[in-house]
Amino acid sequence: MLKGRTIHVCVTGGIAAYKAVELTRLLIKAGAQVQVAMSENAQTFVGPLTFQAITQRPVLTRTMDPSEELEIGHIAFAQDPDAIVVAPATANSIAKAALGLGDDLISTVLLATNVPVVIAPAMNTVMYENPAVQRNLSLLRDRGWGIVDPGSGELACGAVGPGRLAELETIVRSVNDAFSAPCLVGRHVVVTAGPTREYLDPVRFLSNPSTGRMGLAVADAARSCGARVTLIHGPISEAIPDGVDATEIVSAQDMYEAVLHASTDADAVFMAAAVADWRAPEVASTKQKKTTGAQKLELVRTTDILATLGQDRQQGGPLLIGWAAETGDPVDAARGKLLRKAADLIVANDVSRADSGFGTDTNAVVLVSRGTQEELPVQSKRAIGDHLIRWLAATLEAEK
Repeated sequence: MLKGRTIHVCVTGGIAAYKAVELTRLLIKAGAQVQVAMSENAQTFVGPLTFQAITQRPVLTRTMDPSEELEIGHIAFAQDPDAIVVAPATANSIAKAALGLGDDLISTVLLATNVPVVIAPAMNTVMYENPAVQRNLSLLRDRGWGIVDPGSGELACGAVGPGRLAELETIVRSVNDAFSAPCLVGRHVVVTAGPTREYLDPVRFLSNPSTGRMGLAVADAARSCGARVTLIHGPISEAIPDGVDATEIVSAQDMYEAVLHASTDADAVFMAAAVADWRAPEVASTKQKKTTGAQKLELVRTTDILATLGQDRQQGGPLLIGWAAETGDPVDAARGKLLRKAADLIVANDVSRADSGFGTDTNAVVLVSRGTQEELPVQSKRAIGDHLIRWLAATLEAEK
């Protein structure tokens, strides 16, 4: 969505200002035309010539720059772009924006703009957690500005905690979200993600290497289009998208119960989780001791969540999107699953490929529905998530 867009980047005076250079490059790589404005303090960390070399456009550094003010440059900078990004956004710049002050270049630009604004705070942990800063961020959020929450970790000042500039890809995605059509406002989307664990005893379990990235991408894409999103996930270490109502489960039975509860008022259910097909009939209460010789393991089937939801299709219910993870060509298996489980769409992928499946950032899938088949080449899981949400929005619109 950034291709052909004009994005203006405001850089304020924090140590994370150097990261704005790479952020600018990523926005340009995504197809945007970028121009940069810098506060006086920002220039102590990074020189304007660096940004000028990347953007091939002049960098605004002063409100009353004679070379720019013939056309009132700071007003044009504020009103000409499709969106403005402030990264890093210091506590001072956030406060000025919240209060409507305009005593320097950046604050004047933000006061004069009428385009979407995305800000990415970065500062000391104590500063970030200060009630005044949080109140100012809340004011800007209520104003409709996008807030990209900072990450946690060790900061330049030596503190450990929240305050580190968010990952640049997250900021770019938030800018992209500013242009997402609110096509799912008023809709409820349920998404499952990650593996389940089927315990044999207190320390051993059956599972799989799913990281949950595909489900998280779908959840984030649905959220960015205005949906109320319920994410039901197994044990994962990936970050949960902001604005998503997340429930963590462990076993397939846990997921079954959570999905049935959440789907009662859902418009769609995306079963992206890698749910175990088998479990032990009983879980031993103590760790089972090692024995000599072979040992047999008895297993029983888990409840098929997608098939259970499909059984109720005659009474209405949400659109059902399932996954067929196979080793080899997955299309035949996907078509069989589509019919057996009364699903609306099956996302089929070959998990034996190095660029697809578990633990990768990319995927290559085939979307199989009744009478149609669409192949999506290797791309990021978020891009596939966006494609699935566009399919969902179009399908829901057609059903009206």
